[in-house]
Amino acid sequence: MSIIELLWPAFVLAIALVFIHSIFGLEIIRRGVIFTDLAIGQIAAVGMAVSVAFMGGSYQTLMTFTFAFCAAFIITWATKRVQKIEAFIGLLYALGISSIMLILAQSTEGTELFSKLSAADILFTSQEELYKSLAIYGVVSFVMFVLYPRLQGIKKEFLFFTMLAVTVTSSVQSAGVLVVFALLIAPSYAGLVQKKIKPFLFATLFGSFGILLALIGSYYLDLPTGYAIIFVTVLASLSVVVFSSIMTKKEEVEI
Repeated sequence: MSIIELLWPAFVLAIALVFIHSIFGLEIIRRGVIFTDLAIGQIAAVGMAVSVAFMGGSYQTLMTFTFAFCAAFIITWATKRVQKIEAFIGLLYALGISSIMLILAQSTEGTELFSKLSAADILFTSQEELYKSLAIYGVVSFVMFVLYPRLQGIKKEFLFFTMLAVTVTSSVQSAGVLVVFALLIAPSYAGLVQKKIKPFLFATLFGSFGILLALIGSYYLDLPTGYAIIFVTVLASLSVVVFSSIMTKKEEVEI
C-alpha cells in the first residue's frame, strides 16, 4: 500500500485545515489581534478537558463548542468595550491554559492529554473524521464567503467570532491548539507580506505545501506530527517574511 492510499484522509484534512484557517488568519492579522484564535482555541480545549476529566469523554464536541462559543462571545463584547484588547485576549489565553492544567492535574493521563490538546496527530485520520470536518468547514466557508460580507457592525463581528469558534471546535479536536494557531497565522502572514499573488490564494497554496511536507516527513522520520506541522509551517513563513523584507529594502535602496 502506497503512502497516498494509506494517508489520503490526512492529506485532504491537512489542505482543508489550511484553507479554512486562512480565511480567518488574514482577517485576524489585519485587525492586529493575533492572540484571538489562540485564546479561543485554548478555551475550547478547556471544554475537551472537562469532558475527559469529568464525563469520561462524553459530549466532547458539545463541551468544546460551548467553551469556544463563550470565548468568542466574550471577545466580541470586549473588542468594542475593553482597552488594550490584545492584553485582554492574552490573559484569556493564560486563563485557559492554567484551567486545563488544574482540571487534568488529578488525572494519571494528564500530561499525555495536555500534549494531545496542544498538538494532536492527524497522520492517521479516519475517513469518518475527515467527512465530518469537511462538512463543518463547508458550512463555515459558505457563511464567510456569502453571508458575512452582507452584514455590518456588531452582527458582523459576532458572526465572525462565532464561525471562528465553530472552526476551532473542530480543528482543536483534530489537530490541537498550537497547530490551529500555526495554521491560522503562519500561511496568512506569508501571504500578506508578499505582493505578487493574492494573499488568500498564496496562503492556501503555501500552507498546503508546508503541511503536506510535514506529514510526509513525520511519517518517514517517525516524528510527532503536530509539532512537525508547527515547525515546518512556522519556519517556512518566517523565511518568506525575512526574504520579502530584504527584497523590499533592496528595492527601496535602488530607487
